[in-house]
Amino acid sequence: MEKSVVRDFLEELVPWLSLRMRNVQVEPLAEFKARYDEETAKSGKPLSPDLVIVLGGDGAMLTVVRVLCAFPVPTLGINFGRVGFLAATPVSHWRETVAGVLAGEGVVEPRMRLSFELVSRRGPSASGTALNDVIVNRAAHQRMLTVSLTVGDTWVTDYRADGVIIATPSGSTAYSLSSGGPIVLPGVGAMLVTPICPQGLASRPIVLRPDEQLSVELSYASGITTLVADGQSYHPMETGDRVLLRRHPVPYPLLAMPELDPYRRLRERLGWAQQLGHGEVGEEG
Repeated sequence: MEKSVVRDFLEELVPWLSLRMRNVQVEPLAEFKARYDEETAKSGKPLSPDLVIVLGGDGAMLTVVRVLCAFPVPTLGINFGRVGFLAATPVSHWRETVAGVLAGEGVVEPRMRLSFELVSRRGPSASGTALNDVIVNRAAHQRMLTVSLTVGDTWVTDYRADGVIIATPSGSTAYSLSSGGPIVLPGVGAMLVTPICPQGLASRPIVLRPDEQLSVELSYASGITTLVADGQSYHPMETGDRVLLRRHPVPYPLLAMPELDPYRRLRERLGWAQQLGHGEVGEEG
């Protein structure tokens, strides 16, 4: 989406919000993150806005969720991207959606998150949180990985594949879906394990209970392997390293318009066939 389109939209949005809210701040994502980090470092207390509105696509939403990871804020995404599962509000319906949110009529969708810890044999360990997915991925020019999956104390299987995706229901419509994983509605508590291009046809995605603890161990790699969280953070892995995953105790509050239920989102985003005349207003753009 051209930045000029977003700038033109802001000329309409900001005056409208200023008539209804005491303080409205507009910042590019990079400046918002820098100010948030600076305020947190100075006072030990982060910024705490009542509402965050993101103009962009799902990537922009993931960036904001990562910035506000420790202290989640109700977040509404107005979709200027390509698909818009997280940035769910169509530009054509922004006014009624934001008005509904300010009137207390918005739908809060508590989105499950993942906590992960990389336990490295030799290098530094790392930890973090993901809204969509955590991926163990091979480099472009190396052979397949062998990844061992353990749930709780029980070994499940060894995947011989290009990688493995551990996804939340929010992430089920992202990389996991393109790798053959199932669609799981946002309100369902579950963790998904989806192998990427597995060697064996019997290696299929698994849906697990949300209270399980998972261990994903890199048993074999012929080259560079990377742990990727939400496409935002990258950590190198070596043979013998493990990733421990569990449900984060605090979900992230995303906001949506009442009329845009999850099934409608799937129909519109994935282009599912439907009869005309159901009273739905299609997304523009």
